[in-house]
Amino acid sequence: MNYAISLQDISVRKYDTVVLKNISLNILPGENWAITGPNGSGKTILLDIIAGKWPIWKGGVHYMWDKPLRESIELVSNDYSFNRIVNSGAEYYQQRFHAYEAERAPSLRAILTDQLKPVGTIDEKSVDLAPSTVTEENLDRVAKMLSLTHLLDHPFVTLSNGETRRMLLAKSLLKNPKLLLLDNAFSGLDVHSREVLRNALNELVNTGVMIIMATTANEIPPCITHVAELESGSIVGKLSINEFLGASHPHNSSTQPNPTELLHFGEPSFTDFECALDLRHIHVKYGSEQILNDVSWKIKKGEKWALSGANGSGKSTLLSIITADNPQRFANDFDLFDQKRGGLGASIWDIKQKIGHVSPELHLYFPRNTSVFKTIASGFFDATGIFFKKLSEVQIERVHEVATLLHVHDLLEKDFSQLSKGQQRMVLLARALVKNPPLLILDEPCQGLDIESIEYFKSVVNAVCASPERTLIYVSHYPHEIPSCVTQFLKLEKGVVVYS
Repeated sequence: MNYAISLQDISVRKYDTVVLKNISLNILPGENWAITGPNGSGKTILLDIIAGKWPIWKGGVHYMWDKPLRESIELVSNDYSFNRIVNSGAEYYQQRFHAYEAERAPSLRAILTDQLKPVGTIDEKSVDLAPSTVTEENLDRVAKMLSLTHLLDHPFVTLSNGETRRMLLAKSLLKNPKLLLLDNAFSGLDVHSREVLRNALNELVNTGVMIIMATTANEIPPCITHVAELESGSIVGKLSINEFLGASHPHNSSTQPNPTELLHFGEPSFTDFECALDLRHIHVKYGSEQILNDVSWKIKKGEKWALSGANGSGKSTLLSIITADNPQRFANDFDLFDQKRGGLGASIWDIKQKIGHVSPELHLYFPRNTSVFKTIASGFFDATGIFFKKLSEVQIERVHEVATLLHVHDLLEKDFSQLSKGQQRMVLLARALVKNPPLLILDEPCQGLDIESIEYFKSVVNAVCASPERTLIYVSHYPHEIPSCVTQFLKLEKGVVVYS
């Protein structure tokens, strides 16, 4: 039989661990597959194998195309892969919040048409670029398909999380692939963007593009014809989409954290304040683009808020004012923890010491070659995995307690890079909790987590936020991901508060 792709008894190692075992999968022309499974089951590695980006230990892959790896296959990663795409155009976590970075950063159009000049170029005429191989017609077609037309001339560092994901998909589609591999493509997208993506995938399939995607069981688009279920590195089910949708998919309902473990968590530190924040008429502007326009928001100690809004509405920029990552905070009027702009003489680190924070951007820029133990412990010092202070015995014990609470204790000796994306996210959540801060800012914390992990994490958040001393800001595009402790809501629309 002429298979489009045939995986024959494949086994794969990642460092010293066998992550895929005896994988066999035959895909016929015209079939489109979803790969589902819990965190750490091997979904991303399986996509890497099909794309030819990871060495095979045993077995082999066969394609119906003569030159599959160079010309026929595009893998759209779930970690943005910024540095591969724009060289050193995205260098550090706070970069997107700097106005001067927006001025010098390449536009979306330049990225999509490969017209990138080296970072730091002073004389634009000094750099000769080869003519773009992307036609204006193809650019217009793909930009329209992914609802990016209005963003083509925007600096890419000002794009939201969801807009950036659509940008990377557009980059791949402009190469006209025969096979498109997507890793958690719906993660971080708002309702409109998810609909745009579903429609785009349908359109691609109708033109003969084959789709294979790693995704959750509840985010399988209509274009998918078959589902492969992974568990612990092995395929445990191969079903048609109708068989998959007709089957029950039970998950472990034991999602409550251990009361004994929570007992050690304790009350938050640094609680001598009445208002966690009081933002008054906040404005943020990059060039001529108004990102936040007259935003006011007051959160008293102990309140639990959800922050919502479409991709590009200004959520991350608003949070960057609170976390002291945005230099335009100095041009605005606000109090943090009852202190004017963080307090006279108060440093950024004084502010950050009171905040536990996780976000898609932090995950993107976090150093990979750091042990899980050090990654979690870096939360004490608001460092990104590297610190030079010796941990106290109490801090060491705290790392172990939080790692146990979030089910990552067995991973402490591994490098962050060895973990699946879902496991990495749980480690960063442990990092946000380790110093027991009075304010938790959880920006799309469940990106990349399977259903069971989401339910468990929500239970942990509900438990640690049961204290009237703990304040919470929680961001998610999915209502079912918002923990029940949340009682107040603020929504942004194009940088303006539409209700609170």
